Parts: sequence; structure tokens; C-alpha cells
Amino acid sequence: MTTAFALAGVSRQPSTAASAVTISFAGFNRAWAVWIGDRLERRGHRVAYQRWDPPADAPLVDLLRELKLAAEGTVLIIVSEWYFHLGPRTHEEWNAALREVVAPAPSRFAAVSVTTASVPPATSNLAPVDLTNTGADEAERRLLARLDLPYEPMPDAIENKRGPRFPSAAPEVWGGVPRRNTRFTGREPLLNDAYNTLRGSEPGAGVLTLHGMSGVGKTQFAAEYVYRFGSEYDVVWWVNAESRVTYRRLLAELAPQLGLSTGAAYGERLRAVREALRRGEPFSRWLLILDGADEPGQIEDLVPTGPGHVLITSRNPEWSEHNSKLLEVPVYGRGESIAFIRRHAPRLTEAEADQLAEALEDLPLLMAQTAGWLNDSDLSVEDYIGLLEHGVNQDLVKVSADFPLAFQTAWSILLNKLRETVPESVDLLRLCTFFAPGSIPVRLLTEMPHDDLPEQLSGLLDDPLLWNRAINQLRQYSMVRLESDESGGGTLYLHRMVHQIVHADMPSEDRLEFNDVVRQALVAADPRRPEDTRLWSGYAEIVPHLEHSDVLKSKDAAAQLLVLNCLHYMYLSGEYHAGIKLGERAMNVWRALLGENHPRFWELTRHYANLLRAVGDYERTEAIERAAVDHLREQRGEQDLDYLSAATGLASDLWGLARYVEALKLTERIFTTYRDLLGEQHSQTLNARNNVAVSLRLLGRYAESLEIDRETMEARRLLQKGHDALFSEVSYAIGQRLLGRYRNAELIQAKNVREYRIVMGPDNPQTLRAEHNLAWCHYSSGDRERAGKLFTRVLERGERVMGETHPWTLMFAAGQSCFAREQGDIDQAQEIDEFVVAHYEAMLPEGHPFIAGVRANHALMLQSVGEGDQAHAVMEQSLAAMIMAVGAEHPWTLGCAINATALRNLIGDPKSAAALGQSVVTQATEVLGRAHPLTLSARFALAADLRSLGDHQQAEIVDQEAKFDLATTPGNLHTLSARSGNRPYWDFEPQAT
Repeated sequence: MTTAFALAGVSRQPSTAASAVTISFAGFNRAWAVWIGDRLERRGHRVAYQRWDPPADAPLVDLLRELKLAAEGTVLIIVSEWYFHLGPRTHEEWNAALREVVAPAPSRFAAVSVTTASVPPATSNLAPVDLTNTGADEAERRLLARLDLPYEPMPDAIENKRGPRFPSAAPEVWGGVPRRNTRFTGREPLLNDAYNTLRGSEPGAGVLTLHGMSGVGKTQFAAEYVYRFGSEYDVVWWVNAESRVTYRRLLAELAPQLGLSTGAAYGERLRAVREALRRGEPFSRWLLILDGADEPGQIEDLVPTGPGHVLITSRNPEWSEHNSKLLEVPVYGRGESIAFIRRHAPRLTEAEADQLAEALEDLPLLMAQTAGWLNDSDLSVEDYIGLLEHGVNQDLVKVSADFPLAFQTAWSILLNKLRETVPESVDLLRLCTFFAPGSIPVRLLTEMPHDDLPEQLSGLLDDPLLWNRAINQLRQYSMVRLESDESGGGTLYLHRMVHQIVHADMPSEDRLEFNDVVRQALVAADPRRPEDTRLWSGYAEIVPHLEHSDVLKSKDAAAQLLVLNCLHYMYLSGEYHAGIKLGERAMNVWRALLGENHPRFWELTRHYANLLRAVGDYERTEAIERAAVDHLREQRGEQDLDYLSAATGLASDLWGLARYVEALKLTERIFTTYRDLLGEQHSQTLNARNNVAVSLRLLGRYAESLEIDRETMEARRLLQKGHDALFSEVSYAIGQRLLGRYRNAELIQAKNVREYRIVMGPDNPQTLRAEHNLAWCHYSSGDRERAGKLFTRVLERGERVMGETHPWTLMFAAGQSCFAREQGDIDQAQEIDEFVVAHYEAMLPEGHPFIAGVRANHALMLQSVGEGDQAHAVMEQSLAAMIMAVGAEHPWTLGCAINATALRNLIGDPKSAAALGQSVVTQATEVLGRAHPLTLSARFALAADLRSLGDHQQAEIVDQEAKFDLATTPGNLHTLSARSGNRPYWDFEPQAT
């Protein structure tokens, strides 16, 4: 690397005018940036600082260009391996960026080098001068020469003004500081917070405690703080503060370093050191680091005061009660974790580092030791994570100078210390390992019945003082984190790997008892009403812990009811995929535990099938429900309630598979049976009546469906059936809209949406379904602005809550595509269209009407981009498929036919178009009535086709009659547009099943 003082081949005269310089530096080199800035400012130059911390996904060329444009004056880069490793980036990337951005603009960039390590070859474009292995005066001369600034002596008043120490010069007193970790990663905002907190402290109050769990990197952070900001101090002294004796001895050893005249006794030296630090003599700029001070009560009386600063590392947040400010050192952010792992294991890709960080929950010590092991191994990350699932052991980690104590060893030491002080805290910690790692609601323990508890736990849970003492002891050692919540009870947070180690450390005789306690706690916490949305927060707390507490294996009826209630809650709240996983495990366990003839097994089957059906796995659920129906009919008959429940599920599967006629027959039979068994107004009977309406609506029999929906809605309102009544309102509003009664539909649906958002929450799938129908109401009535906002919102929320391929999300996407196409946003329409078609084809059986319908929508999109022939071919195929699926008189078929007439006309076949159009008008009038919007669309389309044939007289008659009927009934967006001479078309809208 060049050490020339100026750019090669260029002769320059130093400028005497004040200059502006922007110093760009890696946080690791902050001390150099501060020193350089101070020397320039003393000479009257303007200085700005820019810490280089580029996002990993942004091109380097763009970042350097932005730096050049935004910086004032010359950009002075402090060259070190750290500057080029941030990101991390390859040397090849840097070479290309430096040549493209720096080489053409030599007057805008300059550099100084503070490293002897290898850097990208293209760094030569910066012509950096070397500041290593020089004194302060020589470094300053080189700096000024590189910036073409004169080197002249400064007045003594300015020169002697105290400023930052030259980075290569150690403080006057330096001791005990560990070696700098050259692989230190991230923590930039936290380092700045620590610096600003100490710098902003009043004299005598500059005490800051870095607290956090074991392995989070507190000591590493403190060491980096020392190296980054140590040049601002005259004294830096590092003390191991794990015990009072060690702390006293090490602090007393500072006395001779300060030049204090004392005797040999520690007590005398200690008093002299504290007094010297308090007075700030002989040094007022001092930094004392107390590492591992987990017991504030042991040493807080010996923490010095004065003009300097004290930095404490501790697992114990109670330092806040001893005149110290607190700064929590959390686990890494994911971006920091990825960079950290890749520095310890360069062979891993960014995606693999992300996987490992996820498995280890971003804990630095674990990431360092596992990444170090992985880097020396050819094992894949997936296989390694699989091994870690069984616990972290000595054979799977590699200690290093950065983190020399293995994770298991560190925690074993802590557990032993807890046993010696507050043994109940170990019992509490072990109890927590039968919950899932992460957050554990405290109320699950404190509110459970305490009868028949093991002796060591009964005392703990019955004695509030002992409970608080145990909790506080765990908090003091950061083994758990106590977090507040809305209920006021709080949660205990337990890291996954701590969970594993503590669980493995437990004596076998305690396991069964502790496991049983947690099962009892979960059962006692069951709200027992999963349909009540006000109680969903309770179920949300319970569900994560079912597996770790082995609730599924319990033969207790209350525990089994808890599992069923949780599955029902997960279905109602939209937690489909997690519910399916729980259901699969429960099915496997209960099949062996209870047998397939047990009533609870059939109830479990129903909940499991509901969850599978919710994600569109209709063929699988049809097989499950069909087997249940056949078995229960044979064993118990068709009036058995379990049979009726299974048959109801089977009807839902038939809807999903588009076997609508079969579904109607089955739902009518189920309704009749429920009515005869339970009466007209029973909730099960009303559910069955609702299902008859769904079958009729899917068959296109909208008027019949609407009447049943109205009766069901009114009955549910009288019974005050919460979300069931809201569901019926949506069905009724859909029916009103499908019959062309847009104003009524919009009023009902708008009110219903407001109530859904309150009762079910804004992101619940049922709320989104209601909002989706409201968007169609706005769209049909021509309110494009409100429709567009709502279509977009519903699709975005649906993708986030349920996933992109959920049946309802695909339904939402189909609506968004129709709206985008109508608005002229063809690119968005085409992208969504193709996605919807592809995923319906993958999810549904060939010949399904939804596939035919979305392909018909796709044909309209093709027409919009000028692909007339292809659009015609796709539409004709869709029309034929729709006829095969639902018959020639179904409204979906009639809608496809309207679009087909337009495309026949477009390709020059008006005769065929008019013939088809006349048939559609006749059938639509019979099925829907002459004034229905779809019928009106067919009539306007027929008039257009008659004109194309030259039959203007008949075309005028058809057109005027349609306009007369339109004037007496609410039209939709397309028929209203047709009144102005635009040919109407029809959008296929998948229905929720």
C-alpha cells in the first residue's frame, strides 16, 4: 500500500484557506477520527463526521456516490480492515466501487491508513498516507500534507488546550484491560448510548452498569468501549469485581500507578486510591471498569466517585438502586448476528448464518462457540441445528479467546451459586423448563390451585415473600427477565438454550412431579369458552406451552378438553398452520392413547379437519371426514351428534371440491335432523340452516339463499350469538349484493365491518372477509377510491395473517386483480392474475369452477394488453369448463358467456357473439330477472353485437329497453358504464367456502 503524501504525479501547493473535511470512519476507529478532527479544528478547518456503517444489501457504488454527494468538502477516509469488512463485503466488490467512484474524482477523496493489514488493492486510488508507527507530530504533518494544508506552529494557547489523546499513545495509566477483540461486531447505537450517558453525567455521578444475561457479551462490549473511547482518559483501570476481596486488592494496586505514597497494606492503598479519584488528582480523566460485579451489596460502598467514570458489567439490574445508571446489553439484532457468525465462520453463507442465529436466538457467546465449531467442520447448518435441538454439549462448541468459558460451564457455575443462596430459585427455574422457552405468563403459576403440590413447590407458590425472593434472585443473575404486560401479572422470559441446559441438569425424580404441576397450571388456566373473543388472550398464552408440558399425553378429561378448546380457538382466530401442527401431534398421540372409537378422538378429528380445510386441503379433509361419517353412521346411526358433526365437515369439503349439488342434499338432510333433535332455534340447528344457504349460494340460487340467511341472521341476533350473528350479516350482505341490491348490501356490510373490528380485531380472517365484501360493495356501486383502498388493505393483511396461498388470500387477490385491471394498472393485474391462476390450479382439482373463473378474468387481462386471439381462446376454454362444472344456467357461466361474446365480436365473429348473447339474455332473465345487473349487462352486450351485424333497429330496441330497466333499479359499475356506450363485462369472484 502506498505511503505517498500526495497523489502520485500531481504537484500541489498547500492551501492557506480554511477547508471543509468530512471524516468517514468505521466505529472501530473512532479514536482516530476524533483525534484527526480535533487537529483540523484547532487549525480553523470545518469538520464533519460520518460513521461508515453501510447496509449489506445496498450496492457499494451507490453508497460511495451518496457519500461523495452528501459530504462537505474533501472526504477523508480512515483506511483500516474494519472499514472494508463492514457489510461484510469482498475485496472484489470494493475494488470495483473504488475504481468507478473514487478514481474519476481524486480531488474529492483523500485517505489516511491506520492498519498494516491487507486491504483491497484499489485503495491505492485514495492515495492513503500511513499513520501507523509514527508519533503525533509526524502523523499530523502527514495528515495535513495529504489534505494539501499547510503545517504551521499553532499558538501555545491552542496547542496546549487539552484534547483527545493520540490513538497510538496509551493513557498515562493503563492496566488489566483484556486484549481487543478484533472480531467485535455491531453494537454501534449501544456504544454511543454508553458514551453519551457517561459524558453527560454530573461530576461524581458518572457510573453506568451494563447488564444482561450470561453470554450476551457484556465484557466484550466494555472492552470495546475502552479501546474506542480510551484515548479520552488519562487513567484506564480494569478490575475483576466478582468478589469484594478481589475487587479491593485490584483497586488498591492502582495506588502506585497513580504515584500515591502509601504503606503496603491494602486498606491504606485502597483509601488513598479512592481519595485520589474523588479529588481528580493527579488525574481527573479516569475510567474504572468493574467487570462481573453481580453482587452490588458487596462492593457498592467501594465504588469511587469523582470527576471520572465507572463502567460496571453485571448480570444484576439492581445496580440501579445503588446510584448507577443502567444500560441493558441485549442479544444481537439479526443483522449483527449474521455479521458476527460470518466473522467466526467465513464458510457460511448469509442465509446459513441467519438460520444459525435463529436457532440460537442471537446470543453472542453461543453463536461464537457454535460458529467456531461449524467453521472447522463440513457438517451442514441444518444438520448441526438438528443436533442442537437435543441440547448444547461440549462436543458441539469451540471455545475461543473471545469467549473462553463454554456456555454449559458458565451456566453450571451459576446454578451452583443459586443452590447455595436461594435453592427455591432453582426449583422455580426448573419448573419453568416444562413451559416452552421464551415468555411464560406468571399468572399461570400464581393462579393455579396449590393443592397436592410437591413439597418444594408448595412452599414457593404459597409464600409471596419466598416467591419474590426466588424471582429476584433469578433476575439478579439475568437467568430470567421479568417483563410487564397489560394484565399486570407479567411474564418470565427464559432463553431457549438456558431452558435446555437447566432442563438437562434436573434430577430424574423431579421431572414427573414438575411436569404434572405445569399441566395442572395450564388446565386451570383454560377459559373454557374458545368462541368468546374476549378470552382469546388467555388461549394465546396457553397454546405455546402444550407440547413442552406433555398435555397431549394426559388421560385427564380436563387436559383433553383443553387441547380441543385450544384447537377451536386456533381455528376461530386464524392460527391455521400452528393449529394443524398441534392437531397432527394430538391425532397421533390420541389414536394410541384413546383409540379411534373414543368420542374425544372424533371431536379431535373434527377440529383437525376444520384447520386443514381452512388452508384449502379439501381432498385430504374429504377423506378424513368421509371415513368418520361412514364409521359413525355404521356404529351409531344418522341421528348421533358426532355423526352430524362429521357430516357437517364433509359438506364443507364438498363445497371446497365444488360438488355443490351433493353438498346441498347433505346440508338439507343435516338441517332436518338437527331441527327434529334439537329444535328450530338451537345453535346447531342454526349452523345447519346457514350451511344450506351456503350450498344454495354456490349453486347460484341467490334469492333462496338470501331468504335463509335473513332468517338465520335474525334468529342468531335474538339469541345474541356474537360472532355467529356477525357471520350471518356478512352472508346476508353478500346475498344482497349478488342480487344487485348494492345500497342495502353496502349499508349492512359497513356496519358489520365496524363491529367485526371491535369484536374480532382488525386482523382476524373473519374481519378481513367482511372488509373484502365491503370492498366489492364499493366497487360495484362505482366508489373506486374507497374500493381500491380496501381491496389493497385486505390483501396485504391477508398475506401477512394467513399467507399468500391461503384460499381466502387468493380470493382477496382475485378481487384486487379485477380492480387493478379496471383502473388500468395492467402490470399489477397481470402479476396477481398469474399468481392466482397458478395457485388455484395447484390447490384445486381439474375442472373446478374457481379455476375456470379466474382464467376468465385472465382472458380479460389479455384483452387489455392487445392479445385478442389468446384472450378469445382462453375465454372459450373457461366458458366450456364452467358449463361442465356448474351447468349452463349458473350465474358464473352466464358471466363467462357475456365476456365470451365480447371476444367473439373482437375477433370478427359477431354472428356467433349475437347468438350466444341472445341465449345468455334468455337464461339470465329466467334465473335472475330482467333487471338484475348481470342480465342488464347481457342485454347491453347483445345490443352491441346486433349493431356489429348491421341490425341497428333491433339493437336500438334492446338498448332502450335495457336503459329503461336500468333507470328503475340500481346498476353496478359495468352496467352504468354501458349506459354511456361502453361494452359491459363480468368479473368472476371466488366465494368463501
